[in-house]
Amino acid sequence: MSALPLQLSDVVSAARRIEGGILRTPCRHAQLLGLDLYLKYDNRQETHAFKERGALNKLLCLTPQERERGVVAASAGNHAQAVARHAGRLGIEATIVMPLGTPFNKVANTQKWGARVVLEGQTFEDAKNYALDLSQHDGLVWVSPFDDVLIMAGQGTLALEMLTDWPQIDTLVVPIGGGGLIAGCAVAAKAINPNIEIIGVQSELFPSMKCALEGIEVPPFRGRSVAEGIAVKEPGLLTREVVKELVDSIELVSETQIEDAINFLLDTEKVLAEGAGAAALALVLAHPERFRGKHVGLPVCGGNLDLRQLATCLMRGLARSRRIVALTILLDDVPGGLALSAAAIAEAGGNVIEVQHQRHFGEVTGAQVELHITVETQDAAHVERILETMRARGLKVVSN
Repeated sequence: MSALPLQLSDVVSAARRIEGGILRTPCRHAQLLGLDLYLKYDNRQETHAFKERGALNKLLCLTPQERERGVVAASAGNHAQAVARHAGRLGIEATIVMPLGTPFNKVANTQKWGARVVLEGQTFEDAKNYALDLSQHDGLVWVSPFDDVLIMAGQGTLALEMLTDWPQIDTLVVPIGGGGLIAGCAVAAKAINPNIEIIGVQSELFPSMKCALEGIEVPPFRGRSVAEGIAVKEPGLLTREVVKELVDSIELVSETQIEDAINFLLDTEKVLAEGAGAAALALVLAHPERFRGKHVGLPVCGGNLDLRQLATCLMRGLARSRRIVALTILLDDVPGGLALSAAAIAEAGGNVIEVQHQRHFGEVTGAQVELHITVETQDAAHVERILETMRARGLKVVSN
């Protein structure tokens, strides 16, 4: 480890430096699904994400001349808010460049802290390149979201706190975007316990660090991720050096698995996590057998989830678990069909929440009507009981 750009001493110094400027968030031991999990709730920071750690450490190390020049950063949201908040506290002017698709709540919250926000580019890389241009043109100090030793050291304080609270943790599962969090955590954790297993998690849509270390090409851009905080096309150079040396494996999770983890935390822990903040748990939920018998540390590292996105996530989760189903019933176009269908659903204990008729499209004849009913249920088994009741009443359910 001595040849790496980041050392335990850097993380310890960062912890002393930022003490009092950030919250020491709780790390809760929870036995879920028969697993011993240690959930570090860094979504409870003032800006609801771990990024405050690295941002504050970096800003505190600026010279008086650098503070006078002001700073510029690029971010999908959490680094933006962290830099904006602590720059404001320290009297430093901050300009933040954010991609055009950044959730509205993150843009508004960044502006709330007093920073100037510039929306530029479709991806983080586009925003970053524009911010670097501003840095050169206007003489602003560039504050990298991850590829900076001071940023990495600050993020590593999260692992220091976790292992101080729960020294029995033998596995850390950490999300990866650019790599700042996992690099800092890996340096701290491996120095404290050389035998600890460090597992990185990336979205299947943005496997940039995994591809970089395996020497393969990153797949073509396939759309935005629910975990936009780790949707990074190009990981850091310093971070990948640390990750290559200290991280045991990097695994990928799907968008659906990330959504399921968001919903699981909300349902079981009553905690709101954004996609990036739930990514580590997504891996554990998808492969619980891999973690059985271990003491697994999981940073819930962000909670800035747009309400519209949250609503979509919840509804999709309810649909996947069959707690909401869309039934299509083919009826003769005569009075009483809707009443018969609703009565059968009610008899089986279902709750109708939406109804639509369709007479004009598809294979419906002139004497028929398609009835589309959205029903709230208990679970998949309850759906089958509803269908059995409807069929027993002579109703033809053609899609469910």
